[in-house]
Amino acid sequence: MAVYRVFRLLLMLLLAAACSGAHAAAVPETAAPPAEELPLEPFSATYRATIDKGVSLDGSATIRLSPQENGVWQYQFKVNSFIADLNESLLFNWRDNQVIPLRYRYKLSGMLIRNRQNALDFDWRNHQATGSIKGRKVSLPLESGLLDPLGYQVQMSQDIRAGKTDVSYKVANHKGYDTDRFMVLGEETISTSLGDLHTIKVEKVRGEGSKRETLMWFAPDLNYLLVRLNQQEPDGTRYAIHIDTADINR
Repeated sequence: MAVYRVFRLLLMLLLAAACSGAHAAAVPETAAPPAEELPLEPFSATYRATIDKGVSLDGSATIRLSPQENGVWQYQFKVNSFIADLNESLLFNWRDNQVIPLRYRYKLSGMLIRNRQNALDFDWRNHQATGSIKGRKVSLPLESGLLDPLGYQVQMSQDIRAGKTDVSYKVANHKGYDTDRFMVLGEETISTSLGDLHTIKVEKVRGEGSKRETLMWFAPDLNYLLVRLNQQEPDGTRYAIHIDTADINR
């Protein structure tokens, strides 16, 4: 189960385990959006995971962004491991520097775990999202800026690319939505399997007194791709995600 859990950290989908203090409040962005629309660039990247003292975990994760027909994009996340396989995907439009989710799918299967399937379909014309999450039927009113559990990963990368330093996102779930906030801490050069990379360091903002810490590093030279993620749990356990390979604009 450790492999599945750690790779899920890659996309910060442990929202249910967020800091004590419930949801973060929405905050204003500190940088104005760019005047021109930033184009998306296709990519594929693979990652490996370690726990505590650099111990490697068996398994690999792949994320891929690719154009589809009629201006639609697909963002896909896959984990293959001995214990569990995960396939998660999003179809979305990219308009005015904003992810507009259309269809979200999630499938988890493996040994000694309960198989799960989640689905959300976004009907923007009728301002309604419907589907099922955690075995519960979901019907949510849509409002501008609402994202799915995958779309806000694309949005954050592009917002950092646009120079924003303080961002928050509403992410749909079976209860409605959570609001997550992230802040840029500065710039840092880190060593990776791709060599030394200049990165933008970002922290997930949590409630006062939280003992969980999440740090992320995005590489401008790789179109602001996530290249490392570190998380420390309240019990002191440390997880890390490291990029292995990257293919930009394939």
